Amino acid sequence: MAEQQTMVDEAARRALKEDLAKFNCRVQQPDDTPLFSRTPQSAMETVHWKWADLEPLLDRLGKQLTLEPGGNRRTLRLHNPGLPYGTTHTFWGSIQVILPGEIASNHRHTANAFRFIMKGGGATTTVNGERYPMNEGDLVLTPSMMWHDHEYHGDSPMIWLDVLDISLMRAMNATFFEPAAELQQKIDAVPDSSWRRYGSGLMSPPGERPRGSTNPLLAYPRAIAQAAVEQAAGLPPDPFDDVVLEYRNPTNGGPAMSTMGMRLQKLRPGVHTQARRHTGSKLYYVMQGQGTTIVEGRAYDWSAGDFLAINPWAWHEHLNRSTADAQLFQVNDFPAMSALGYYFEEALTDNGGHQKLL
Repeated sequence: MAEQQTMVDEAARRALKEDLAKFNCRVQQPDDTPLFSRTPQSAMETVHWKWADLEPLLDRLGKQLTLEPGGNRRTLRLHNPGLPYGTTHTFWGSIQVILPGEIASNHRHTANAFRFIMKGGGATTTVNGERYPMNEGDLVLTPSMMWHDHEYHGDSPMIWLDVLDISLMRAMNATFFEPAAELQQKIDAVPDSSWRRYGSGLMSPPGERPRGSTNPLLAYPRAIAQAAVEQAAGLPPDPFDDVVLEYRNPTNGGPAMSTMGMRLQKLRPGVHTQARRHTGSKLYYVMQGQGTTIVEGRAYDWSAGDFLAINPWAWHEHLNRSTADAQLFQVNDFPAMSALGYYFEEALTDNGGHQKLL
């Protein structure tokens, strides 16, 4: 049904309700929540988490919580108050704290996951036998049902952003979780084989095709990503994001993960981007600098370490009034929305009109 409207046959519908229920059937009732709305309506809220608030909480987690085998991690979840769980309606963002000498035990699950390293270095992640370093600014992937564990060799607490498409997985009733018998998995003889095959982003072994649609590349080092953004800064600016690049699957040019997209964005001094809105949700992590994002007329002033989640179909634009670059890491659910044919986008034109960008 469309948005709530008066039903001329209201009495008949109410009279049918009880009889139909005996046969596990029903018809739309006058007081039912409408099935359709003219534009997307979400219970998710736009939320701003400030680093000044998060930092002491992470310190408490590091001192008061233990890292136990079996799957439990020491994570601070970025909870959206409009939802029963999760950061957005499709994914969970959490900040993980790991201490010197700790091992996050080996397990696997249906949910796709990735880690974006916020602070520190000296950790390693092992995914299906491949091992890669984890240092500040690196992105490492854990695709669905791949065994993974982490080990930290540093001398002070290290933190990274964990994002998993748990909410989408649960909505699809596709939850599987399996702890491993061993704390850590065996490392392959060539521990970085996918990087050696596809890490250049330009070349790969001839005739070789990875099995399935899963991205075989598991690590995206900061140095390469930052160098690419600097090159992109020489191009005409993106009207909505200024300088922005997406992490890609090198075998097909698609997004790095099938359900979540990851991007690096630079806002240069004086930039004020064009406003837009879209289906799907996204979460920003402020890597450096400061700026403002205006969402549905409300200004959110952010600085390094902050997070900002933007709800679906909300008008938003970015500003950088400072004299230094600001850099953002973004995760969104656009790949899942696009694969289902549900991604739509609109831009706000200079004369106040709407321009559809599908």
